Amino acid sequence: MDNRAEVRQFLMSRRAKVTPQAVGLPAGTGRRVAGLRRSEVAMLAGVSVEYYAKLERGAIAGASASVLDALARALQLDETERVHLLDLARAADGIPTSGRPRRRSAPRAGIRPSLQWALESLTHGVAFVRDQHHDLLATNALGRAFFSPIIGEADAGGSPSGIWVADPTGPGRVPNLARFQFLDPVAKDFYPDWELFARMCVGIMRADAGRDPHDAAMQDLVGELSTCSDLFRTLWGQHDVRTHGAGVKRYRHPVVGAVSLAYEELAITAEPGCVLLVYTAEPGSESAERLRLLASWQASQGAGALSRDES
Repeated sequence: MDNRAEVRQFLMSRRAKVTPQAVGLPAGTGRRVAGLRRSEVAMLAGVSVEYYAKLERGAIAGASASVLDALARALQLDETERVHLLDLARAADGIPTSGRPRRRSAPRAGIRPSLQWALESLTHGVAFVRDQHHDLLATNALGRAFFSPIIGEADAGGSPSGIWVADPTGPGRVPNLARFQFLDPVAKDFYPDWELFARMCVGIMRADAGRDPHDAAMQDLVGELSTCSDLFRTLWGQHDVRTHGAGVKRYRHPVVGAVSLAYEELAITAEPGCVLLVYTAEPGSESAERLRLLASWQASQGAGALSRDES
């Protein structure tokens, strides 16, 4: 992805979202632009019109933190959008978000055993690890059953250890949450709020891509989805960003039906770019009972697989 183009489109799209009334300016008549004019953004940010025009052309390298903060305030960016702007500026300056020199990472062969053990210890909720490309790298036993529409029901029983681990270096393609969302028709059954999930997915991908515009795997994924999905291409072009964090999501599982789950996202310090997500149901709720039934189903599937192996 072209960093200058990303900066240009992001700033233009944010400027178009802010009305004069929202920042205390008269709307006037004969406005030819949606949202604010460049001159109005420059005035609100305390910079010259020429300098703001330069920034909006994508020449953000060298912009000071104070200028970026002023720009974020003028455009009424939320925290996720402000961080995204800073990420784009760091990338333009050749500085990775981590502050360490960028290096080419080696192919990930599964995940560390201790991380597998940590996943396995979470038995009352759905737990899984995904990377910045939305590859589903590992799940606990319940997660394997829960994500059977993505992983494949044939594998939903899990290994004897109860942990499923995807190996990107092995045969086949690693299950990918973004590909499932936009390219698999089953996703519309699994996600009752499919369009909301689509916007969330693209917003998170936008934020991830802004941290490293040189990520070839992300570029390939965006190219594939843009080619194959009109909705993805439209949403990607809107330049909206978001973080996952915490919240509640609804699902329609093919085995146990409708469930409503609270989610928490946790960064994995030892695996930059990877996050651990845990989905749980409110204790005593119908969703909690259905998760318990799904765990029983998963255990029976696993036991059946062991019996076949032993025979």
